Amino acid sequence: SLSAPKQAKPLPKNMDTDSVSHLLDIEVTDPISARDKAIMELFYSSGLRLAELAALDVDDVDLLQAQVRVMGKGSKERLLPVGSIAVAAIKVWLGYRQLLPCADRALFVTSKGKRLAHRSIQARLAFWGQQQVIAGRVHPHKLRHSFATHMLESSGDLRAVQELLGHAN
Repeated sequence: SLSAPKQAKPLPKNMDTDSVSHLLDIEVTDPISARDKAIMELFYSSGLRLAELAALDVDDVDLLQAQVRVMGKGSKERLLPVGSIAVAAIKVWLGYRQLLPCADRALFVTSKGKRLAHRSIQARLAFWGQQQVIAGRVHPHKLRHSFATHMLESSGDLRAVQELLGHAN
């Protein structure tokens, strides 16, 4: 009738600022590299969850106001700031995107114009982590956690970081 004590969950690993900078320093030579750079910049700039990024439509991004509207967990909508480097990367990607045969309004699509799947996004981040020789596996949550850690280190405002991440407590 006794239950075992809960195991402590280790915190996710984050990347230092130099590693993130090196990861994001990719040369855009084609639509796929432009899309992947925009994805990684947006993950790191806004701290999005994988599902939030995959669900984004073109209309959800306001490049003039430098913000993105996401539908988070529990169908809670948040408006998040987007950094200037991410805005520039998204603009480059949108230039390529309009040349693709897109069936819907998805922001990030495959070369055939279909919405990019979660697994594809994870695979592309892992690919760029290997290409850029980043220690450890690169995945969406690692960029999200790096965003949160770097924001907290620079601002010290835990509540603001929680709100940006969409955490209730």
